Amino acid sequence: MNFSPADHLGAVTRDLSTVTRDGQELRLLTVSRTYDAPVDDVWHALTTADRIARWMMPVTGDLEVGGRFQLEGNAGGEVLSCDPPERLAITWEYGDQLSWVDVTLRPTEGGTLLQLDHSAAVPQDMWDQFGPGAVGIGWEMALMGMAEHLAAPDAERPPRETVPDLTDYMVGASRAWAEADAEFGTDPDQAREAAERCAAAYTAAPED
Repeated sequence: MNFSPADHLGAVTRDLSTVTRDGQELRLLTVSRTYDAPVDDVWHALTTADRIARWMMPVTGDLEVGGRFQLEGNAGGEVLSCDPPERLAITWEYGDQLSWVDVTLRPTEGGTLLQLDHSAAVPQDMWDQFGPGAVGIGWEMALMGMAEHLAAPDAERPPRETVPDLTDYMVGASRAWAEADAEFGTDPDQAREAAERCAAAYTAAPED
């Protein structure tokens, strides 16, 4: 890795709110990170299939407005809008779950601020059980991959077995999302308990 897990953990800003879409109130999770790269390079990494495969996972489909895409072994969706190099809006479809992802890029002094907004109708019992980290940690891991890729654009995505142990990172990220959840209005003890369950789910050893 080009950066330590602690570097990645401290580089992320987390926020929770709500938004209304088609008359339905949705939970809105926002994760932001600044990259030491120009906007055009970050945009190219975000929207080009061969680069997406290096920092996230292989993607197939039509990466144009109105087209559909599929991430290998993960979500698929539709490209709703694309305004280079500033904004990308897609649906995020996993099984029978539909949500929306908006990514905005803004130039900063010497770099680029990436803001990712994920809005979804999350069942209350699911939120109570795992909290926002259930989604937030996954997006943080993706933005971590983006940072590693931008630091070494020609490098292929490393095999899973060569990735360092990120247990402490995932536990730390889950606790950070618990803090954001408490600021959002959830009882702090409830938020911490949900974060512990979320971290345990992320760090559990895979079944044979």
